[in-house]
Amino acid sequence: MNSETEISQGKLLLSAPFLGDVFNRTVILLTEHDTEGSVGFILNKPTDLKLHEVIEDFPEFDARVFAGGPVQYDALNFIHKANDVLEGGVEITNGVFWGGNFELLKILISNGSLDPQDFKFFLGYSGWGNGQLENEMKHNSWYLSASSIENIFNNDSPKLWSHVLRSMGKQYRVIASFPEDASLN
Repeated sequence: MNSETEISQGKLLLSAPFLGDVFNRTVILLTEHDTEGSVGFILNKPTDLKLHEVIEDFPEFDARVFAGGPVQYDALNFIHKANDVLEGGVEITNGVFWGGNFELLKILISNGSLDPQDFKFFLGYSGWGNGQLENEMKHNSWYLSASSIENIFNNDSPKLWSHVLRSMGKQYRVIASFPEDASLN
């Protein structure tokens, strides 16, 4: 595999158009990939929940809460691009961090030091056991793309899947235009 098709932390995983249910037209940021498996968060499935509704005694913060995946939907994770003020995050890709000091996060939100646009919060995550994602890729269930901060923190969630596919080249532009319901074609 070359670096463009190699599964690794920081890459975007895009579902094939035939995948249904929770992974229908999803874009997932891979935050971990090693011999134990893979972990990522769905970037384009926003919920109607506010952060202070999800976590008791949490200050109001206008960052979006997303359905990160079907695993541990009661667990909250976050990614951000504010590592200059929020310590403790793990760098996933250039300038994008996973997690951080949660108590400091609450303090920085309370005193208005953070920009909500620099954060995405996720309920649940997407996960694969050792070799599972590689097997699914062999069956053409997923496409792999380089990530960018612009795509990761994109605010136009419904269009992110087709936008990233179109940016991947000519053969993916056709896939990006597949109708969601093929029977309407």
